[in-house]
Amino acid sequence: MERLIQLLDDLDDLIAAIGLQRERVRSLLSALVFACVALCIQIGGVLLALRHPPLALAIAILMFVTLLYRAVTTIDNDGRAPAVNADAEPLEIA
Repeated sequence: MERLIQLLDDLDDLIAAIGLQRERVRSLLSALVFACVALCIQIGGVLLALRHPPLALAIAILMFVTLLYRAVTTIDNDGRAPAVNADAEPLEIA
């Protein structure tokens, strides 16, 4: 009976090891797909800028405004708005 329990334990360890390897491969493939999509978006942006510069500029401005809006309205992990340091010294431009 003890041999059967040991065999089942070894089988469980083998299945867990296979699952860990599968997760590692899935993570690698996910990063590869993300990199390919990011590269395609960048190439598409360059091609759009070469073919239709005003349209590319308009899209870039919309994306920039969206990023600014998101940066201003983002809430941190505690559910509060980002704190503004009122005692900070103004920046000097040299």
